[in-house]
Amino acid sequence: MIDKAAPVEGSWVMDAVPYVQRDDGVFVGALMPPSPLKPAGSFVVSVEGEILTIPYRIYGPELGAVDLAVLSETQRTLMHCLYTRHHDGRVRQRHLSSIIGEVHPWVAPFVVQLVGEYVLNILMDIRSGLVEVDTPGTQMHAMYGRFGAANPEFIARTRQRVASYWHCYYRNVWTDRKFYPGTTVIDSVRAAARHFQPVGRVAGPTRAAGGHPADGGVTHFPMEASRT
Repeated sequence: MIDKAAPVEGSWVMDAVPYVQRDDGVFVGALMPPSPLKPAGSFVVSVEGEILTIPYRIYGPELGAVDLAVLSETQRTLMHCLYTRHHDGRVRQRHLSSIIGEVHPWVAPFVVQLVGEYVLNILMDIRSGLVEVDTPGTQMHAMYGRFGAANPEFIARTRQRVASYWHCYYRNVWTDRKFYPGTTVIDSVRAAARHFQPVGRVAGPTRAAGGHPADGGVTHFPMEASRT
């Protein structure tokens, strides 16, 4: 259920951006138009040793052209990341297009979270934009590899969500799940992560929420009511 409250400013932004970007986050959050709806849900990830709590969905209008004009390059990237959590899939896709080639480490969780969602056009855009994740030695391989290595549970849970959405909506299009775009992307991230496993960690199947193995079967997560 969406929690209705007094207009919500961008205070949640502080939990979703790294400390080094705090001033930029304050600036962007202050510009974001207020919403009468609180952000819905959240997910927690580690980025370069720092814990970020990112909302699952945000509501409210986007920034106007006048506000966009005053943002620095980094502030624009932060803003685009935040709007990939918007409840409207068209808004998510539009802002994704502006960050898919970025190699700031704090961009990774916003992109990977979209891999575990259901909008096929977004998945296709991510697959096209992350081709260098498969190439060791590239910045993109290193960024997503380090993120994946630091967040094995998040990656395992995302992979299970990919499997669930494939089973629900796309198994008649891709009869073999390994060719489904969401699967190819998350498996590319997992493969890159193996290059950055911390010393002492044994690579292998982790367990997602509910104790289900990350590498076997299909766990059926609750599907969202709307496919916007």
